[in-house]
Amino acid sequence: MTARLLATLLFVVCLGLPAQGLGQSDLMPGPTATIASVVDGDTVVLKTPVLGASQIRLVGIQAPKLTLGRKNFPTWPLAAAAKSLLEALVNGKPLTLSFGGANKDRHGRLLAHLHRPDGTWIQGEMLKRGMAGVYSFPDNRTAVADMLALEQAARKAKRGIWGLRYYAIRGADPVKELSRLAGSFQLIEGRVTDAVRIKGQVYLNFGQDWRSDFTITLKAKVARQFAKAGVDPLNLKGRMVRVRGWLKKYNGPMVEASHPEQIEVITP
Repeated sequence: MTARLLATLLFVVCLGLPAQGLGQSDLMPGPTATIASVVDGDTVVLKTPVLGASQIRLVGIQAPKLTLGRKNFPTWPLAAAAKSLLEALVNGKPLTLSFGGANKDRHGRLLAHLHRPDGTWIQGEMLKRGMAGVYSFPDNRTAVADMLALEQAARKAKRGIWGLRYYAIRGADPVKELSRLAGSFQLIEGRVTDAVRIKGQVYLNFGQDWRSDFTITLKAKVARQFAKAGVDPLNLKGRMVRVRGWLKKYNGPMVEASHPEQIEVITP
């Protein structure tokens, strides 16, 4: 099965979303650039500024993080290996930039996909080899289905980060364990026990006590975005789902979803 076909199938499964033209082939091509150095597994420095920026953040993925001078910020496992792989993939090679949404972040870095002259998709290689996970945003959703498929294959094969407990998918229970992980980016699986809409905002609860159990929240405008995609999040009640996002503490551990690709339906 090709990666593109697998991506299409996965996209259909993820919340029942229609397989619209959001694949790698739909990225908008941009200029070419040469990399001067690699900061970590998902950030590079350009030899010459492009479109007014000196760095590129590889959009759509998150690699293990290095400390990079940040106080009380520990290096994540395999961060050095992820950086080394990205160096091998990009250094000294002319790369084509392409875009699938917002093209700059708040730090002024370009948010781009990178391709080598032979067509190698850098984000795809990092995901295939298990040296990054999918990290999508509501204003940059193109090719997320393709990336989810590549991540899924690497995770199934336990490549790279997926062979380590540090990056394992967490269960919605026990709640105490999740609460200790507040402030970190996590993949969490569980069964939605209840789905309610209150003043336009949707709450997906994973336990009997919403004041303490794990919850996914969707602000009113996000719930409308789900509806526009043909999905009623209230219909997720009783379903096993996986969500990815930053874990917070508010009436128990919570992830605030901002776009449909953050949530995958595991079983009907």
